[in-house]
Amino acid sequence: MEDLLVGLNQEQREAVQHTEGPLLILAGAGSGKTKVLTVRVAYLLAQGVSPFEILAITFTNKAAKEMKERVANIVGSVAEKIWLSTFHSFCAKLLRFEINGYLGYNSNFTIYDTSDSQVVIKAALKALNLDDKYYPVNAMLSAISGAKNRLLFAADFRKEAQNFYDQKVADVYEYYERELRKNNAVDFDDLLLIAVKLLITHQDIQDKYANRFKYIMIDEYQDTNHAQYQLVKLLASRFKNICVVGDADQSIYGWRGADMQNILDFEKDYPEAKVVLLEENYRSTKTILQAANEVIRNNRNRRPKNLWTQNEDGEEIVYYRANDEQDEALFVARTIDQLSREGYSHKDFAVLYRTNAQSRTVEEALLKSNIPYTMVGGTKFYSRKEIRDVISYLNLIANPSDNISYERVVNEPKRGVGPGTVDKIRNFAASQDISLLDASANILLSPVKGKAAQAVYDFANMLLDLRERLDDYTVTELVEAVLEKTGYSAALAAQATLESQARIENIEEFLSVTKNFDESPDNPTDESGLDKLSRFLNDLALIADTDDGDTESSEVTLMTL
Repeated sequence: MEDLLVGLNQEQREAVQHTEGPLLILAGAGSGKTKVLTVRVAYLLAQGVSPFEILAITFTNKAAKEMKERVANIVGSVAEKIWLSTFHSFCAKLLRFEINGYLGYNSNFTIYDTSDSQVVIKAALKALNLDDKYYPVNAMLSAISGAKNRLLFAADFRKEAQNFYDQKVADVYEYYERELRKNNAVDFDDLLLIAVKLLITHQDIQDKYANRFKYIMIDEYQDTNHAQYQLVKLLASRFKNICVVGDADQSIYGWRGADMQNILDFEKDYPEAKVVLLEENYRSTKTILQAANEVIRNNRNRRPKNLWTQNEDGEEIVYYRANDEQDEALFVARTIDQLSREGYSHKDFAVLYRTNAQSRTVEEALLKSNIPYTMVGGTKFYSRKEIRDVISYLNLIANPSDNISYERVVNEPKRGVGPGTVDKIRNFAASQDISLLDASANILLSPVKGKAAQAVYDFANMLLDLRERLDDYTVTELVEAVLEKTGYSAALAAQATLESQARIENIEEFLSVTKNFDESPDNPTDESGLDKLSRFLNDLALIADTDDGDTESSEVTLMTL
């Protein structure tokens, strides 16, 4: 066992050797927590603990796989017998064994992904005669997911419903829950919800697993939600040999229902808990750590700690105070270009920003400097749906013959103009040899009737009216008019999801592009509104075209924090 502890510092050894009773490991960034968990599992096995009595839960499949491989390197094939998995895969395994008959399910249940769930929600909205403009599919899914994370079935959620909207969500949730059960299907949130409810309502099953797992370890405990917290509490109820590892300073999943209080309140839940602080950082330089410590200590809701390192001081942090976002982006491009000439590869660089909308100026600066880049976790700015939609509207105003742009936005946001209606407009336009927009303006002469005809007629006249009045608008004012008159902004605001909020931010960023264009000293004073709009769209198309071009294999990485 002493061999296992070689290379560990004093605090890491303490964390590994404290095997009996609750243990809270507050592990700062880069402090070797994965190594501690891995060695701790091996240490338990070396003490004669059966691998079947150990449960280790991580947050991602990648982390679970990495830990299992590390344990296997130390103890060999016995690692395969340990339940080492994510929360969701643990619950799926438990339910395969225990769900028979519970809530009408059998053990051959299917796990639905997001797209499967969306199909069911769409069917629910249709069956309940609810307009997806006011009850968007993703907003419904988000509300249901939030309820499940709080351990609420549909009936429980209905009891809590405070207003008319919540009552409608409850209707959708009940339909959704009924359909899933009818199909013997669960979604990812159900895995946790049903597992916890099963343990609560069936004492024999709770006893079975609480007795089986004598040693439980949970990684990234600061990012557990209410359902995960309750699951852990139930499983550890017998032996209380629970070891949780985390750091409130690294909590990033609040938007997904994670509750940082879980780690902050661990000692209230387990008053006898031992606390070990891992504060020695092995990853960063002294300079970086000092800066990080100075920033994070301003957080109000945290447990004080002070990361330190034996590493060298390292290079100083460079702070550049830019005049505006263009100056900032040029500084980034200039710095990368200069260091590239000194021998660095483009793949050595990363540009981090707070939201995806902020990538636009950096992308343009890199494009103009011929610096290749790749984006992680986001579409390139001018390829994003909402930006392409707005540009399509502008294209259609500038060029009413642009049928491609017409088909993109005729039902964006939703106007009740489905594929069948578009087919009829297409045929009518072909028979009259006119554009789709002109055909829409003359829709009363076509086979299209009813609400769809009125919607198409209003759509066309709105755009043609904006075209007539181009001289009265700056490009920024035109975009604002398009967003208001089409209902595009209102539709996004009504969705009230994280995704729709990101889209709104991207559109706001696009408006900064139009403002820069409008305020440019190079704009001709005697230019017509149409010429001005056409020039703006041409400039944009050139940037967007480069934006989608091929890049070298060595690229600068762009991503949100």
